[in-house]
Amino acid sequence: MTPLSQTTPRALHDAARTYGDALALWDGEVRLSWAQLLEQVQQTAGALIARGVGRGDRIAIWAPNTYHWVVAALASHYCGAALVPLNTRYVADEAVDVLERVHAKALFIAGPFLGRDRLTELRFAAPDLAIDTVIVMPVEPGAELPTPTYTVITWSELPSISAQISREQVVAHGETVDPEDISDILFTSGTTGRSKGTLVAHRQALSVVRAWCECSTLTSGDRYLVIPPFFHNFGYKAAMLACLVTGATIVPQATFDVPQAMQMVHDLQITVLTGPPTIYQTILDHPAREKHDLSSLRVAVTGAATVPEVLIERMRGELKFDVVVTAYGLSESAGFGTMCQPDDDAATVANTSGGPIADFEVRIGEQGEVLLRGPNVMLGYLDDPENTAKTIDPAGWLHTGDVGVLDERGYLKITDRLKDLYISGGFNVYPAEIEQALARLDGVAESAVIGIPDERMGEVGKAYIVRRAGAALSEDDVIAYAKTTLANFKVPRAVEFRDRLPYSAAGKVLKRQLREENS
Repeated sequence: MTPLSQTTPRALHDAARTYGDALALWDGEVRLSWAQLLEQVQQTAGALIARGVGRGDRIAIWAPNTYHWVVAALASHYCGAALVPLNTRYVADEAVDVLERVHAKALFIAGPFLGRDRLTELRFAAPDLAIDTVIVMPVEPGAELPTPTYTVITWSELPSISAQISREQVVAHGETVDPEDISDILFTSGTTGRSKGTLVAHRQALSVVRAWCECSTLTSGDRYLVIPPFFHNFGYKAAMLACLVTGATIVPQATFDVPQAMQMVHDLQITVLTGPPTIYQTILDHPAREKHDLSSLRVAVTGAATVPEVLIERMRGELKFDVVVTAYGLSESAGFGTMCQPDDDAATVANTSGGPIADFEVRIGEQGEVLLRGPNVMLGYLDDPENTAKTIDPAGWLHTGDVGVLDERGYLKITDRLKDLYISGGFNVYPAEIEQALARLDGVAESAVIGIPDERMGEVGKAYIVRRAGAALSEDDVIAYAKTTLANFKVPRAVEFRDRLPYSAAGKVLKRQLREENS
């Protein structure tokens, strides 16, 4: 049996050789076969190499889901660099913090899109940001490109830059990438409020993805509508890389629009649809659903939030999915950990996250904490040996911070969180980060942030604030300030002012008490 490729450049070569003219990417008018995708990736990698990018460098992408993202990500890997996806909802200061910490050698950035100009935002936030190469992706064709402080390259210039490097040199770069090289650095906030970069090797990324594909039954005949953002493990690994190793077609959607998504399923015969529960709920409840033929849908994978059993039943009964499964993972476990099986019943899928996959072991530690161990636990946190040692113990167990139980089958059920994070629309939100931001708002003496139930987003933030003496802060003031300093999904949706916060004898805010008030 031929060994499976352990780097994405080699996996891309395999896909081009195996699937050839089959459709790899379908983004509007752009359709690329696997052979053509390899060509585009090598061309873009050649441009990066010509600009001085090499093995071990870091390349960031700050852009929505388009075919450019896929090409840029695989090209970054092809020249030996680690990929650093940036959350599209970041404000400029958040993006700058990550770019500076990884010492980004290059940045792919979206041109003007939905009224937002990230390039100009960067110019004002960090005019002296030291990045050698900034490449602008034309997300909105015809949008006028601003004149920034940085020297930028447009996507259309990449072929001429790539011509400076022979294709043999480019291929050589791809072949020298090692399975132990870092493939990606995804940032996940910690309870201290500062984000931490998780280091994952090529072999790990491909190993967890192949295990995910086995449970989800993904095949080369599938067409995968990618609604989860590529900057998230759900979009990057469980979609883009999953298609790479199976030959399924990648169909990116830049922003989630329910009528458009249903139309795409209808027109393109989409078979795979993944994402947080809110995606399926909004489709099921949309008044125009019956006008679209959604019968091609075959596979649904959800998670990242509470999944009602009735939703699983409706997905199988009304949307006619053959496979509906849930999964659990975190960036520290390369994005994956446990997963249900295709034949599990609705109660199992809704109330558990399945059993371990990708050679993980799962056990319950002290205080009921979920522990994971295996070859796909992250290599560590970027430049942070102290937190790495706190998170991965000497026996190799990853301390997830989540509380759970294992049933007689070894299936995991998450029951609570040791950490205070809540999940809004599929994104992890850490209250400590929001509380730190609110502490800088004039008039705030104390604050505590919790997640409260929300029908559409799963959970949203609620801030409890004690005003400074004489301050006249309003709810609108707090939310407006948060919008200028935090990504939108982190902004509290409700604010309640109090004379005092509930504290324990140890001096800690009793957030459980606040949560109980909202249950």
